Amino acid sequence: MYFIDVQGTLIDDHTKLPTRGAVEFIDYLNEHQIPYMVITNSTKNPSDEFLGYLNSIGLHIPQTHYLDPLMMLESHIDKMKKVAAYGSEPFLNVLRSMGYTLDFNSPDVVLVAIKENFTPDEYAQMIEFLLGGAELVGMHETTLYAKNHKRYPGVGAILKMLEFATSASYTVVGKPSKAFFEEALSRLQRQNEGAEFSEITIISDDVKGDLIGAQALGMRGVFVLSGKIRNADEIIPSLKISERPAEIYPDMQGILEKI
Repeated sequence: MYFIDVQGTLIDDHTKLPTRGAVEFIDYLNEHQIPYMVITNSTKNPSDEFLGYLNSIGLHIPQTHYLDPLMMLESHIDKMKKVAAYGSEPFLNVLRSMGYTLDFNSPDVVLVAIKENFTPDEYAQMIEFLLGGAELVGMHETTLYAKNHKRYPGVGAILKMLEFATSASYTVVGKPSKAFFEEALSRLQRQNEGAEFSEITIISDDVKGDLIGAQALGMRGVFVLSGKIRNADEIIPSLKISERPAEIYPDMQGILEKI
């Protein structure tokens, strides 16, 4: 059984097309009726639109096998709360379409997603809101954000910065929060009743943002070098032995060849 990341794992961060072996791997799971969940931290498009895109490029993922943070958001933030949201304009539009009220004067919640061009003034505004008592929530806790062949601080890095600056604790909607993984497990159990974390292999290009948290719950981590990190030596030596993934592959094709 598998949990499978999307960006940098099933699709290339730059071209947004399937990585080598990704289509064939999903087809193999479908053909052999192997239980799996595609778990992504994507927030720029409504859930059904992003899943539709994945299917349009050849990744035949049933709706019942898919989970993203937008599908979990209402369980974290009540729509009655005023939200100061920071992220790309498409993300802000998705929030509005979901019925959230965006407020940059006296918000109840500071909600952080990703974009590559956060400004110092935006960080200053977040800090003022947090010092004034607003709650801090991250859509996910990725370490790095890769775009146009550049790597930027991920949402996880920004949350850590804000926590250090304000002493505000934070919660996370998507990966690697326990609540997100538990929801993914609950949905996987509809495919295989009685499934447990210890029976799941999670595949991702983000060790700190996905694998370490998953492994702490008993999952087996597999690291692919097709996304944010292209050389394992950039990250593996800095990890504790208990944090290191069980296996490392160049991409999904490498995993497929080992099945």
